[in-house]
Amino acid sequence: MSAEERRESVIRAAMVAFADGGYNGTSTAEIARQVGVSQPYLFRLFENKRALFEAAVRRCMEEVKESFLAAAEGLQGEEALEAMGDAYVELIGDRSRLLMQMQMYVSTAAAEAAGDHEVGKAVRALWEDLWDSVAAVSGSTPEEIGQFFASGMLINSLVAMGFPPDHRVWQSLGKKACGIPGANNESTAATSTKNAISKNAHVKTDSIGG
Repeated sequence: MSAEERRESVIRAAMVAFADGGYNGTSTAEIARQVGVSQPYLFRLFENKRALFEAAVRRCMEEVKESFLAAAEGLQGEEALEAMGDAYVELIGDRSRLLMQMQMYVSTAAAEAAGDHEVGKAVRALWEDLWDSVAAVSGSTPEEIGQFFASGMLINSLVAMGFPPDHRVWQSLGKKACGIPGANNESTAATSTKNAISKNAHVKTDSIGG
């Protein structure tokens, strides 16, 4: 296995580990053990734990972007947004992807509160790139893009809290918002939503600084 392939394996393992344990609750020794490398070797790939966390955050956001662009290919406007919404719900059916996002937001907020703005700067740049990509591929208005992302954040929260897909709280999104179906619509998005909820577990959150 090449160094680049090993680096990729470490990032994948880190995403799962940080999603489950948060920043402070995850050790680089455990990540190294899961990948089958020594801790000194891991630090040859990543300068420190924070650099590894930032790499996991970057990969998390890149996967969302790639999923959006693939889903919206050849589409415009509302159809593109619906396709990206469906793809997102399917994406967060993987528990680690959803929880990694939650850890990213909590850790960024905690770092900002502690006066450390570097993590926030990196996360905001990734978010801005995702926002601009959705706008470019869909051709939607700023208001429509804002609603798309607002719905996505609500989806994150509702799935993380374990609300079943037929619960009344989902009605606030509407049938088409971000690909979330109505209670009786057994679409791909509906199945994915159920999978996301069933795979979700308690989120343990810590800060980078704490």
